[in-house]
Amino acid sequence: MEFKNYIEIVEDWPKKGIKFKDITPLMADGKAFKSAVDEIVNYAENKEIDLVVGPEARGFIVGCPVSYALEVGFAPVRKEGKLPREVIKVDYGLEYGENVLTIHKDAIKPGQRVLITDDLLATGGTIEATIKLVEQLGGIVVGCAFLVELGYLDGKDKLEGYDVLTLMTY
Repeated sequence: MEFKNYIEIVEDWPKKGIKFKDITPLMADGKAFKSAVDEIVNYAENKEIDLVVGPEARGFIVGCPVSYALEVGFAPVRKEGKLPREVIKVDYGLEYGENVLTIHKDAIKPGQRVLITDDLLATGGTIEATIKLVEQLGGIVVGCAFLVELGYLDGKDKLEGYDVLTLMTY
């Protein structure tokens, strides 16, 4: 399936000069979204995944149906102050500024094999921070899967040594 047919390019959003890749048309088409999720599931099936981890909020959109299909759990990575129990955290940079990501301290058991999912790989900062959280808890990142990669931002460089799947690249 040609997934790019389901991505809307929004000029000058959220600021002038940005060509935002809107995944909501892909999500709105049940067959296209199912096909995208199925491709990620197929990628992950032979990796012996114990857990899927996704950063908020679009990482949830991708990760939850993948974890459901793989019959494994899902652990959310959230911005600071959003998780109710004890967390670990990491500061990171993103395309438009700085942020902090957190995960529950008991979300991952040492040795668990983790697939990280998100909608977009841009500069790589969010996923690099997510990997740090997973590894601080003793998880083993066996793959990272994205709907979209902005290849011109070189985010994949930050993921060197990790297995990465992207369904479409701009």
